[in-house]
Amino acid sequence: MTDILIVEDEQAILESLEFILTRCGWSVGVARDGEAALEAAFRFRPRMILLDIMLPKRGGLDVLKTLRSNATFASTSVVMLTARGQQYDRQAAMHLKADGFITKPYANGDVVDAVRRILDNQPRPVAHA
Repeated sequence: MTDILIVEDEQAILESLEFILTRCGWSVGVARDGEAALEAAFRFRPRMILLDIMLPKRGGLDVLKTLRSNATFASTSVVMLTARGQQYDRQAAMHLKADGFITKPYANGDVVDAVRRILDNQPRPVAHA
């Protein structure tokens, strides 16, 4: 099982997040657009999804809505990556039951702290042989 699925279309941000979170010991999967995010969510079954709001092919809010409508992802934590000043997006994401927000630009430590806060409060799934 993957700990974190990162959904981000900006290559530099995606690589940075992947590097930072992998270095902290979490297993990470990535997707670069909204359609790929849903495919990856079903493939990886992540414990947490870092989901950018502005994505090609299918926006992050639509992805969140689809995830929340599927029982498979009812307990999956979803933290939205938002641009500063996007109040409407924040309100819409809260309505769709996002578990948190990370505002761009962000400090790497803030991302690690947010992920740690959420994942440390979740039981780790038992691997079946």
